[in-house]
Amino acid sequence: MALKELVQELANEKNHPCVSISLNTHRTHPENQQDEIVLKNLLKDAENRIIEEFGKRPAAEVLEKLEKISEKVDHQQNLESLHIFLSKDTEEIVKSTWKSRENTVEIDSKFSVRPLIKALGRSQEYYILLLTQSGTRLFEALNDSITKEVKEEGFPFPENPFYITDTDVRSDAKQVDNKIKEYFNRIDKSAVELHKSTGLDIIVIATEDNYSKLLEVADRPQIYIGHDHKNYVESEEHHIVEQAYEIIKEKQKAARALAIQEIKESAAQGKVITDLQEIYQAAIDGRAETLIVHHDFEQAVKMIDDRNFDYAEDAKEAGVVDDIVSTIAWEVLSKNGKVHFTQQEELSELGKIALKTRY
Repeated sequence: MALKELVQELANEKNHPCVSISLNTHRTHPENQQDEIVLKNLLKDAENRIIEEFGKRPAAEVLEKLEKISEKVDHQQNLESLHIFLSKDTEEIVKSTWKSRENTVEIDSKFSVRPLIKALGRSQEYYILLLTQSGTRLFEALNDSITKEVKEEGFPFPENPFYITDTDVRSDAKQVDNKIKEYFNRIDKSAVELHKSTGLDIIVIATEDNYSKLLEVADRPQIYIGHDHKNYVESEEHHIVEQAYEIIKEKQKAARALAIQEIKESAAQGKVITDLQEIYQAAIDGRAETLIVHHDFEQAVKMIDDRNFDYAEDAKEAGVVDDIVSTIAWEVLSKNGKVHFTQQEELSELGKIALKTRY
């Protein structure tokens, strides 16, 4: 199931109880041995809270899932964080390349989908074009992983067939460049067709000279959103995607900074809300355009009615929503707004949370 579909499914579920567990994990041994211990402690905490709040018999199905879920987690395949969602109707394990704000257990009538919304906002599919005159390959990537090599629209391209055999002509730099550009033009036309069908932008791994020539002949140069030099010593796929993903992360960081700047500029027009209760009401009313939240900010609340709440000091108290920020983030996202979780200093002037409204 695609992440967006999973977020929607989890966010729309209402059950008693819904258990959301998040923890930071490690990709490598021996550090990932700690992850199993941390998870068991969180599961025990969840069990105790469920029994105390709901009782053993009413929550028997969820307690049974809690007991067995650790056996289904392969800690040798951990990423940066692990998220578990359990109810009598649901059992989902999600591994993410993004750190969790902390190790948490949340028990509520809804799942806390905040970590998945963050992952969704920072997940990006894109193409990586490995461009050389000795052959050109195209990969489809998601974040820091290659999902497949593209084998359509002529990809992978063999080496440049427009090689000049005449020695005298080869000494003419302009003619040599034209032949290279002819090769790159064919590649560009295929890349454009794939972009049209998928909407995916392209990171180019190539020499500066080859990249420059590609842009000269490109029909739609805007689809090439970044470039890095090819490392000829370490050109394996995992090195290629590492190069490309660094560009993606920088672009995402720039987009978050731009969103913060736009909110600052909108504050003078009265379109920015920083009061948490007002933000919640605007979100459920569909007035939210862009939500910016500090990575560490959370707030437990006790609902008074559908639109109002009081702050709560103890998130574990019965009837308390562990983190209203998760609810707000989903309300914004589900109504076609944008959500950014960030640690960038630009947010400090606005506080821990700010919302730009549509009207």
